[in-house]
Amino acid sequence: MNQYFVSVVAFFGGVCLAIQAGFNARLGSLLKMPVLASISQSASSFIFATVFVLFFSKEIPSLQTAKQIPWYLWFIGGLFSVTGITLYYFTIPKLGASKMIALGLCGQLMLSVIAGHFGWLNLPVEPITLKKTIGVAAMLIGIILISSK
Repeated sequence: MNQYFVSVVAFFGGVCLAIQAGFNARLGSLLKMPVLASISQSASSFIFATVFVLFFSKEIPSLQTAKQIPWYLWFIGGLFSVTGITLYYFTIPKLGASKMIALGLCGQLMLSVIAGHFGWLNLPVEPITLKKTIGVAAMLIGIILISSK
């Protein structure tokens, strides 16, 4: 798979996340409980992910393989996911979608650069370079511009 195609897929993933954040923030506002929107999102994600696995997976991992995976890996992502998306749904109505998404992306970018530099979370090691530092600074400037009136 070439890098250009993967980059386009990543961009589309970001578009999908922004769209779902908008819909679910509205749901959380209407329910007056953003965590209920997170439950709805998780339940519908389970249904759609199951359909995707059934249609697009060539094989499903064996029970033996599943048993070899540390137990916490089955749950810890869900904890951070529900916390992150609930915070999105809570803050979008208060900050606006562009500001909230910009701040959320900034948090993701900064953590990913630091985590990549140190190889945290078993991520490939990617040293912090001058170009990456300039990119993070540009993102911060962009957030300031998006947030200013």
